[in-house]
Amino acid sequence: MLKHVTLLALLRSLTKKDKGLLLLDTHAGRGLYDLSSSESKQANEAAKGIERLLVHAAQDGTRFAPFPEIADYLKVVRETRQRTSDRQAYPGSPLIALAALRPQDRLTLIESQPAEHAALREAVKNASRYAREHDGTPASITIECADGYGRLAAWLPPIERRALVVIDPPYEDTTSDFKAAERASQEALRRLANAVTAIWYPIKQVKDTDTWRTKLISALPQKAGGEALSTLALELWIHPLDTRVGLNGSGMLIINPPFQFEEHARQWLPALHAALDPESRGGCAVR
Repeated sequence: MLKHVTLLALLRSLTKKDKGLLLLDTHAGRGLYDLSSSESKQANEAAKGIERLLVHAAQDGTRFAPFPEIADYLKVVRETRQRTSDRQAYPGSPLIALAALRPQDRLTLIESQPAEHAALREAVKNASRYAREHDGTPASITIECADGYGRLAAWLPPIERRALVVIDPPYEDTTSDFKAAERASQEALRRLANAVTAIWYPIKQVKDTDTWRTKLISALPQKAGGEALSTLALELWIHPLDTRVGLNGSGMLIINPPFQFEEHARQWLPALHAALDPESRGGCAVR
C-alpha cells in the first residue's frame, strides 16, 4: 500500500502539467491480484492491510478526507473491485498507473516472467476496455516480456523528456537486487537527468537498508552544475526495526521528487501508518 499510494500521488503531481510523460515500470507483475488466495499468509496480510484501510474509510467517511492521496488510492481499489465484480480483487502498479495517466501520456510495462506477462496483458486489456466504455481514454500502452533493466536504454530518454521510472524488483536475492536497483537508477538518470525515479525496497535489517540507501544516493550522477540530485525516502514499518521477522516494513526512494511532494507526504504517511498499525508497534519516516 505504501508503494501504491506513493505511485498514485506521484502521478497526480506529475500530471498537473499539460505536457505528456512516460511511465516506465521495470517489474510490472501481473497487474491484478486475487486476495482470496488459499494461502493463509496472503489472506492474513490483506486483512491487516487493504481490508483494514477500507473498513476504516467505511466506518468514518471523513477519516481520510484531509489526505486525498489515501482517498484517491482507495477509490481506485473500489473501482477495480466494482469493474471486476470481485470483492477480493486488488490492482497492481500497472492498473494504479492506468487510472491516473492521460491521453498524452505513455505507459510502458515490462515483465520478465511469461506467465505473469500473459496475466498482465489480460488485466490491462480488460481495464482499458472498461475505461473506453465509461468515457475514459487510457494512455498509449506498451507491454513487453523482457528484462526490465535491459530495456532502460531502449526507452530512455523519451520523446516527452519527462518520465517516471518505477523500479520494483522481487528482492528474492536481496543483496543482488539491491545492487541491480543501484545500477538501474544510475542508468536511468544518466539517460534522463530529470527523470523521477521511484524505487521500492524492503526493510528487513535496518542497518543493511540504511547502508544501501546511502551508497545508492552517493553514486547518483550530479546535475549539470555539479549539484546533487534531490532524494526523498518514505518508509513505513509495522514491526520494530530490530525484529527478525523477515520483513518489518518497506520504503520508497524517490529521486527528483516533484515540487511540494515531501510536504504532502509528511501529512499522509503518518495517517497511513496510524491506520495500519493501531498498536503502534512500528513507525514511519520521511527522510
